[in-house]
Amino acid sequence: QVQLVESGGGLVQPGGSLRLSCEASALDVYAIGWFRQAPGKEREGVSYILSFDGSTYYADSVKGRFTISRDTAKKTVYLQMNSLKPEDTAVYYCAATKRITILQQMCVIPGSCSWGQGTQVTVSS
Repeated sequence: QVQLVESGGGLVQPGGSLRLSCEASALDVYAIGWFRQAPGKEREGVSYILSFDGSTYYADSVKGRFTISRDTAKKTVYLQMNSLKPEDTAVYYCAATKRITILQQMCVIPGSCSWGQGTQVTVSS
């Protein structure tokens, strides 16, 4: 299991920006990324990055607005969120997997991912 600690959430106005951070106990994982869950909705994948080549995945709802990146020296993955919308309001979770999978299927198999505790992002005026 990989230990993951998220930070950087908060309250921001529509159109604003936030940067989430996920510090991992190790980055010897196949992929790491971000999910979110809004009240009353199912958890959805936001963005992931492959460890070996840096390939990325973005959900259609965040393409062009969010950017995932990593600092391997700091064992930290970031999610830069720009042009935030009220519908981006959710608890954002960092997740990592050592299981080889296509990025779009990351964490679909129960127990295949380690999870952080989550950080709240609220977009409201």
